[in-house]
Amino acid sequence: MKKIALFISLLGLISLDLNAQEYTVITSVESIVPSGLGRSRLISSLEAKDYQEFTSVQSEEDNTRNKSKRDEIRVKNFEETKLLNFFNIGGIRFQNIAANDAIITSKINAMVSEGWELAFVTSGVESDGGKGDGQGIFITRYIFKR
Repeated sequence: MKKIALFISLLGLISLDLNAQEYTVITSVESIVPSGLGRSRLISSLEAKDYQEFTSVQSEEDNTRNKSKRDEIRVKNFEETKLLNFFNIGGIRFQNIAANDAIITSKINAMVSEGWELAFVTSGVESDGGKGDGQGIFITRYIFKR
């Protein structure tokens, strides 16, 4: 009976360990600024931050704010992989898009080989807002878990 209880306890510990998951985010920022003047990068943080250190509760009764300094929030240790801009002086560059795809694929494959699984992908665009804007980025977040 003791052996059965020990075996069940060990199974419980193993299942707890298997359920623990860790997440990380890789972000690609690709410039859609005309004439190729923007900067495009693949960004990976090399340090962790605890969101609770920078979170405050807001209420009508207590309207004090967490006065965390921006320098404390900033991550100073990160990987920055150069990507090519979507546009150059001649317009959209499909070769640049293919090159970026190859680099991003390489990063995803490296993450998978390190035991990460691509769980979610989300993207968004801030594009040219009309005459005189000339700004824009295409941002994609790759969320991995293990």
